[in-house]
Amino acid sequence: MDLLGPAGKSVVIQLANQAKYRFRPLETMATYEQVKDVPNHPEIYLIDVRRPDELKETGSIPASLNIPLDELERALNLDSSGFKNKYGRPKPEKNTKIIFSCKSGNRVLEAEKIAKTLGFTNVIIYKGSWKDWAQREGL
Repeated sequence: MDLLGPAGKSVVIQLANQAKYRFRPLETMATYEQVKDVPNHPEIYLIDVRRPDELKETGSIPASLNIPLDELERALNLDSSGFKNKYGRPKPEKNTKIIFSCKSGNRVLEAEKIAKTLGFTNVIIYKGSWKDWAQREGL
């Protein structure tokens, strides 16, 4: 017997998604203003983990580098020249600031986990990701 029904399940899913961020330290989440300022800071990597077909539909945040989530571990394990050849930028160092974005802020959590497992120490997420960006930019 399904006591919640479709509407109730939707509310439960929304609450679960909100809980993912509720107890995170603020310094582990990028703001819209920080993301907007990335083009002025080439030392910061803004990595969009969406699939290329998603980017074709919506566009991307300026200065972002597209590394789909299913390629992220392999990409971060490339040697320096392999990374530069594939992505057009030097490979980030383990202490380089990396901001992950996706469409709505769900895949960034997995991206963060992958990067931290590989020893990257300055990883933050853009919670609202593309949806927040697009809304604030009037897209």
